[in-house]
Amino acid sequence: MIRLLVATTNTGKQREFRRLLASLPAEIVTPADIGLALEVDEPYETYAENAMAKADAYACASGIVSIADDSGIEVAALDWGPGVRSARWGQGNNADRLLDAIADADDRRARMVCALAVARPGEPGPQIEVFEGVVTGSVARERRGSGGFGYDPIFLLERGVTTAELSEVEKDRISHRGRAVAAAAPRLREILGES
Repeated sequence: MIRLLVATTNTGKQREFRRLLASLPAEIVTPADIGLALEVDEPYETYAENAMAKADAYACASGIVSIADDSGIEVAALDWGPGVRSARWGQGNNADRLLDAIADADDRRARMVCALAVARPGEPGPQIEVFEGVVTGSVARERRGSGGFGYDPIFLLERGVTTAELSEVEKDRISHRGRAVAAAAPRLREILGES
């Protein structure tokens, strides 16, 4: 079976991508599954550029069709930051730091954004396409729910629940990453069918 490499070492993302990509005609593998250890910098100012850099590096190193994402939370009260710096913003306590940063804010509007890059190995280098998913909501006043990871316990959907309070199936259907994968899925099926 054709393999599709999920180019991340983040175990939460790996679990989510395995679910989101399960219907594709491919064996979903991670860097550890194929013995690949790779560090890729994310120095860019856009999600798309960071995702493309990761997908490109992993496709070149593995010779396998690779997907990589860059995602983040954008909060009105923080001038729509931390954005592309979301993963590194809180040094492991991201959600708690965000709650502290906007503790007294009235404007709690927020959105979760994901850019998903699909890199197909080739000459002179991988061909890369980018797909995006966005979900709007707000920042809750406290952590709620036990599902998901990262900012899920504080990202409040318009229906009044955090993404950490959703079942995996519900979250995958409406999340920023779920929407990006849904946008990419038809193209991924074409690519995997041609490989």
